[in-house]
Amino acid sequence: MLRMFRLIFLALLAIALVAVASANRDTVTLRLLPQELDAYLGFGWSAELPLFLVIFAGIVAGLGIGFVWEWFREAKHRAAASQHKREAGRLEREVSRLKAAKPEPEDEVLAILEGKGAAR
Repeated sequence: MLRMFRLIFLALLAIALVAVASANRDTVTLRLLPQELDAYLGFGWSAELPLFLVIFAGIVAGLGIGFVWEWFREAKHRAAASQHKREAGRLEREVSRLKAAKPEPEDEVLAILEGKGAAR
């Protein structure tokens, strides 16, 4: 059921993108610098592209910048998770070492609680 909703959503998205692309086929000029500054400095870059490519490239660039920004923002959380994982591994090794070094409990209740007692 969820797969069907996903396919319907992707189909509607594709239709919307094709509609936007067909409505914005006119070419636009992209310039690196304003014309006045370009004439003053003596160099500049420009390209003529269909408007829908500019729109889609802007969306993709925005998503990419957002993903990179979020990855940097979450770096401290990833570092803390890694540190906690190492600490948990160290504590598990210490617990298993202490359990191996500890003699069997003499009290039957403690033996049952630790799971080493005889089943009744």
